[in-house]
Amino acid sequence: MREERQIVEEKVLHAKNGFAMLFLWLIVLVGSIAVMIAAPVIYSGGESVISAGLLTVLEIIGTILVIVAIIGFCGLRILEPNEALVLALFGNYYGTLKKPGFFWVNPFCTAINPTVKGFGVTASGKANISISTINKKVSMKAMTLNNEKQKVNDELGNPVEIGAVVIWKVENPTKAVINVENYKNYLSIQCDAIIRNTARQYPYDASEGGDEKSLRGSSQEIADIMNAELQSKVVNAGIKIMEVRITHLAYAPEIASAMLQRQQAAAIIDARQKIVEGAVGMVEMALEQLNENEIVELDEERKAAMVSNLLVVLCGNKDAQPIVNSGSLY
Repeated sequence: MREERQIVEEKVLHAKNGFAMLFLWLIVLVGSIAVMIAAPVIYSGGESVISAGLLTVLEIIGTILVIVAIIGFCGLRILEPNEALVLALFGNYYGTLKKPGFFWVNPFCTAINPTVKGFGVTASGKANISISTINKKVSMKAMTLNNEKQKVNDELGNPVEIGAVVIWKVENPTKAVINVENYKNYLSIQCDAIIRNTARQYPYDASEGGDEKSLRGSSQEIADIMNAELQSKVVNAGIKIMEVRITHLAYAPEIASAMLQRQQAAAIIDARQKIVEGAVGMVEMALEQLNENEIVELDEERKAAMVSNLLVVLCGNKDAQPIVNSGSLY
């Protein structure tokens, strides 16, 4: 039987103005203190203006109002731009504040943010109370996740090291704090999985003359693919992936030297091919000009010897050492 997960829809709170409520609770506090002070003074004045029973009632009312005012002050909240506050009331989702400003909400509401550590016990057994227990706001600013380089195997089985950086932000704070345990850890784990899975699907370098995608040659396209896959995985956490960039890509150290030799050999072959193509063109041009200008008449054997000498001079790694032939060719 498939388990159904409860879906919580975001409810934006329209809280009361904080300055007006601050002024109201100040009036209640000052008034209740004034009543508590004035009632005994009037009762002890000699004239029976108020009875003892009424004095007791006024004292109780004043005490209750002081407590109510103090509790009311606890509902004052300040939000800065690109910050949100997800509130719960007695275990149930109450609403989300997104608008920056000074507000008043139900003082019995508690903020939800699993990424903020509160009261706990350290490894040494000492109690740890963090100041952040009060500040459980969810930041909606753009943040950076630096995924350190990790070793994976590409499509051909070659071990490579790859690292990426993810630029992200919280788009739906309600989903971020309710749907997942810790949205920052959730994003980090999903990023590791997506990078490993994507790197396994492509070779480090494309084959010669091939148009297939590779990690080195199509890094931007691979990053876009990672972006789309990562976004699909974290949409339930209310996170928006803004950009993914590959910051590190290299062969693993155990095969780096062998792959370097392979790349050097490929570069030497390509260079030799260009040299031979140019040398053949130069020999052909020389023979054509000799024939056109009728400088010398060459038979097939002399042409072969000339072509051989020119190719040796043009294609050799070292400077040619000329040999002067004082006799006849035959």
